[in-house]
Amino acid sequence: MISIIKKSGEEAEFDASKLKSSLIRSGASEKDADFVTNYIVNNITDGMSTHKVYGLAYSMLKKKSAKVAGKYRLKKAIFDLGPTGFPFELLVGELIKLQKFNVTTGIVLDGNCVTHEVDVFAEKPNKTVFVECKFHNDARRKSDVKVSLYVFSRYNDLKTKFAKEHESTHNFEGWVVTNTRFTSDAIDFGTCAGLKMISWDYPAQGNLRQLIDSSGFHPITSIQKLKKREKVFLLENDVVLCRQIPGKADLLRKFGVPENRIVQILKEAKQISELV
Repeated sequence: MISIIKKSGEEAEFDASKLKSSLIRSGASEKDADFVTNYIVNNITDGMSTHKVYGLAYSMLKKKSAKVAGKYRLKKAIFDLGPTGFPFELLVGELIKLQKFNVTTGIVLDGNCVTHEVDVFAEKPNKTVFVECKFHNDARRKSDVKVSLYVFSRYNDLKTKFAKEHESTHNFEGWVVTNTRFTSDAIDFGTCAGLKMISWDYPAQGNLRQLIDSSGFHPITSIQKLKKREKVFLLENDVVLCRQIPGKADLLRKFGVPENRIVQILKEAKQISELV
């Protein structure tokens, strides 16, 4: 038995089948998943960190497929959207647009009692959604029950105000979306109170990872060919998704990216955006 160390410091048994499943879920072929998994099994040492294991798997996967490697590093790519939470709000907004909503990010709205800054505001004829995005730079950070309580209170104040302006049949929802995880109390209160809770791996169906993978809405921070300063420049210009890159070649030129690298960047962005 080989033990690995999680970021939390917790010790866990290394499970090669879980590693292989994560590779296949990212789009790796059975052959490539076996190749990477066998490499890790033969090179892992007792007490190795999960970060190191991930790094080894990613480096081997890159040699097989840039497309799959980009999707495999999705969790880290979302962390790389920081340090501010605004790009994450844009990402969440784009995912919600897929449900035929008109979306506005970073908007100030009047509630029944006070005004509120709403991260993502989504509307369509029969439904209004208020979304709170909780972005964390540290994978160990969780959104606790205080977040659920806070969001529920804000949501009720907004819903009370907006309900006066809509028919009684109009639907309202309050969402909390985080790139890490919720504590069990946060989930218990949130679901009991009627909030829609979405984290990296919650709920079992419709979690953040699945929403991104199923839509092809992978962040630009997944692209290996982009340098860090180029990613920052694109994010500052509200370019968050790989699928937006093909229409932003002029923006890359403006930043001084050589033409040959632009071709490589556009190619990789397109590959990552393709659905498996």
